[in-house]
Amino acid sequence: MRSVPAWALVSSGCAPLFLITGWVVAASLQGPPYDPAAQTISVLAAPGNSGSWVMTAAFIALGFCHLMTAWGLRPAATAGRAALAAGGVSALAVAMFPAPSSGGSLSHGSVAAVGFALLAAWPVLAARAGAAVPWALRPFPSLGATAVMAAGAAWFLVELHLHGVAGVAERAVTTLQSVWPFVVVLSCLRGAPGEPRPLGRPR
Repeated sequence: MRSVPAWALVSSGCAPLFLITGWVVAASLQGPPYDPAAQTISVLAAPGNSGSWVMTAAFIALGFCHLMTAWGLRPAATAGRAALAAGGVSALAVAMFPAPSSGGSLSHGSVAAVGFALLAAWPVLAARAGAAVPWALRPFPSLGATAVMAAGAAWFLVELHLHGVAGVAERAVTTLQSVWPFVVVLSCLRGAPGEPRPLGRPR
C-alpha cells in the first residue's frame, strides 16, 4: 500500500479550519442582518457584503486544500482522488461565481450543486478492498460516509425549499465533507492492521 505524505495531514486538517473560521468571521463582520440559521454561507461571499472577502478567501483556501489532499492521498482509488480534486475546483469556482446579494444565480447554483455531489461521492469512489487498506478507505466506512453526506445534502435542499434552517443544514453537511478527507488521511498515516512492520520494531 502506497504511503501518504505527512503534508497531506496539514492540507486536509486545514480544510475545515479555513471553512469554519471563514463563515464565523464573515458572519461577525456582516452583523445582525445576517441570519446563520436560515441563510447560506454563500450569502456571506456575495459582493457588497462586509465579510465577502473573508468568505471568498475561505472558499479559495478550501479548494486548494482539497486539491493538495487529493494529490497526496495515494492509497485511495483514482476515481475518488479525481472526485476530491474536482470538488476542490468546484470550491474555487464558487469563489469565482459568488451568489448575488439578492435573488438566485444559475452559475453559482450549478457549481455549488456539482461541488456538493462530488464531495459526497468521493468517499465511495475512493474505496478499495484488501486487508492492508486503511479503515477509512474500506468499502463499508466509505459507503457510510457517502450516504450520510448525501442525506445531509438532501436535508439542505428540503430546508432551502421550505425556507427553513438551510444555514444549519448546509453547515452540517459542509463540515462533514471538509472533515472526512482529514479522517481518511489520518487513517492512512496510522497504518492498516495487515501492514508489514520493519524488522526490529517492537510489536
